[in-house]
Amino acid sequence: MKKEEIKELSTKELKERLEVAEKEYLQQKINHSISPLDNPAKITADRKMIARMKTELRARELNIK
Repeated sequence: MKKEEIKELSTKELKERLEVAEKEYLQQKINHSISPLDNPAKITADRKMIARMKTELRARELNIK
């Protein structure tokens, strides 16, 4: 998901996707600690995507106030 796609989502959709992404990220970290993943760089990419989503939510929150 790109920044433009994140900005197009409604706040409700963004919160839902953030929740799902965080669950997947935590599951990947657990799986990676047990047995190495095929692509460990995906963990880093997911963490960055979560940060982008949180940044957009925070920007919307500040614009509302």
